[in-house]
Amino acid sequence: MNNGPRRCAVLGKPIAHSLSPVLHEAAYRALGLDCWSYGRIEMDEDGLGAFLDSLGDDWAGLSLTMPLKRTIQPYGTPSNLWARELGVANTAVFAGGATRLYNTDVYGIARAFAHAAATRGTYAATDRSAVVLGNGNTATSALAAYVMMGGVTHVTVAARHPDRNLGLAEVGARHGIDVTTVALDDARLPLLLADADLVVNTIPAHGADAVAGRLAEAGGAVHGMLLDVVYDPRPTELMKVWERLGGVALGGEEMLLYQAVAQVLLMTGLAADGDFDAVDARAVHGPLEQAMREALEEAL
Repeated sequence: MNNGPRRCAVLGKPIAHSLSPVLHEAAYRALGLDCWSYGRIEMDEDGLGAFLDSLGDDWAGLSLTMPLKRTIQPYGTPSNLWARELGVANTAVFAGGATRLYNTDVYGIARAFAHAAATRGTYAATDRSAVVLGNGNTATSALAAYVMMGGVTHVTVAARHPDRNLGLAEVGARHGIDVTTVALDDARLPLLLADADLVVNTIPAHGADAVAGRLAEAGGAVHGMLLDVVYDPRPTELMKVWERLGGVALGGEEMLLYQAVAQVLLMTGLAADGDFDAVDARAVHGPLEQAMREALEEAL
């Protein structure tokens, strides 16, 4: 690991709301990397190439958020399983004159579920059903997380435009998961959610509030675990309804934390390419995770 001055940043548009600097700066303090810094840079798809060309040797890595997770692909080499398979990367690492791309979102989602299950003393069942709300890049990572977790046999994707991102079904088929798609306003959705063992909401902001309202009106119990990737507002309406109906709801800060832990370890050279291709592929870095969690909770 290079202990000299090193720079990292999160790129995307909009970016002012990003909590990534809070997490990464806390990690640097925990690791004793006093010369490392991490910032926010607003960047759209048109400006990415020129920005990458301008970077000096002091840059160690980048976090990519909307709308850059696919745009980054031509500028580096996909270097872990999910970056290669999904064509979606949220992490770029600069080392040895090369740009290596990783997807740590998949790990972040799977690890959030695994941590919550372990905390509650529950164990993964087989033949589980799952739902993904939304069908963008994060939905693709959610489906891959279900693959990583194992035991999921059927996934329903509910989206405003169900004809988009048909590649989700292809990802599922490669891993033995049956994927069906319905419209977000489908009358069956409340029942599908009630029957699901796992749910990930990837629709930003208040986009899932209408789903929460319909679920509340249906009035039935839910039994599964929901991860809502939204962390502002916190908790979301969907999370509040989910818990009121008997389920376990996790906020987006859990996914944010674990994908960032993986990013830090990759950017600092403390992890290998395949370390986050499975939810338990490497030992948890407890002190680092705790320092980042405390900083995130304080910021929220």
